[in-house]
Amino acid sequence: MAAKTKTARPGTRPSRVKSGGAKPGRAKPDGGELRILVTNDDGIYAPGLKVLERIAKLLSNDVWVVAPEAEQSGASHSLTLHDPLRKRRLSSRRFSVSGTPTDCVVMAIDEIIPPPRPTLLLSGVNRGANLAEDVSYSGTIAAAMEGTLLGVPSVALSQVCRNGRPVPWSTVEAHAPDLLRKLLKRGWPKEVLLNLNFPDVASNAVSGIHVSVQGRRDAESIEVHERRDPRGNSYYWIGFRTMSGTPPKNTDLGVVEAGAISVTPLQLNLTHEGARRGLQAAIK
Repeated sequence: MAAKTKTARPGTRPSRVKSGGAKPGRAKPDGGELRILVTNDDGIYAPGLKVLERIAKLLSNDVWVVAPEAEQSGASHSLTLHDPLRKRRLSSRRFSVSGTPTDCVVMAIDEIIPPPRPTLLLSGVNRGANLAEDVSYSGTIAAAMEGTLLGVPSVALSQVCRNGRPVPWSTVEAHAPDLLRKLLKRGWPKEVLLNLNFPDVASNAVSGIHVSVQGRRDAESIEVHERRDPRGNSYYWIGFRTMSGTPPKNTDLGVVEAGAISVTPLQLNLTHEGARRGLQAAIK
C-alpha cells in the first residue's frame, strides 16, 4: 500500500463542524432513524463498499455514500492541501471525491450531505485486515477517526483475507448488521472509534465475537523491494512480509487467528499517561 505524495499531515486543523443535526460527541445516536455516511479507502468501485452499502441499508433508509475516486489504501489520516478537490455525483446519495478518505469525510459532512449531519459513519468494508500496527497506516481507520473528530460515532470494518484466495465477503455481510445493532444500542465514549475485523472463514464457521486490545506483530512487517527500470535506474515497491507467530489471545491478532470477530475500541488521545507523569517528575 502506498500513500499519496500530494497530501500532507498538518500540525493544525481548521474548524470544519457545521451547526445543526446530531449532537456532536454522542457515540450513541439519539432515537429515530439513523443517517449513515458510508466511506472507504479502496475507492468508489470497490466490492467492499457495495457490501457495506447493503449492510447500512439494513440499519436505515437514509444512507449516503462518499468515497475516494481512486484507490487510497495506506493514505492514513492525510488531507489534500496542495491540489483542489473535485466531487462527482453518481446518484442522488452517492458521490466520489478526488482525494483521501479523510477528504471524503470532510467533504461529506461539510459540503455534500445537507443538514442534519450524519448520526453514524461506517468505513469499509476494507479488503484485508486492519489489525495491530495496520491502524497507523489505514485509510479505513482514518476515515472513522475523522468522523469521530467531527462528532459522528464511527466504525471501521475490515474483512480479513489471504492473498490469492477469494475474499469471504459473505462473512462480514452475515454478521455485521446484528453486531452493529448491539454496539449502537450500548454506545461507546465520544473520543473512541470502533475497529471491527472479520476472520477469513466462512460465515457459519465464525467462532464468536470478542472485544480485544490492539496487538503488535512479532517483527517488522514492512519491507522495501528494489527493482531496475530498462535504463538501469532503481525504483522501489513497499510491501509487507508474510509473518507467522502466536499472538496473545486477547489481542485483535489473536482473536482473528482463532476465527472470531474482533471489536477493538481505539481512542483519539495518544498520550501515554504513565510516561507523562514520569517525565514531569524528572524535569521538576
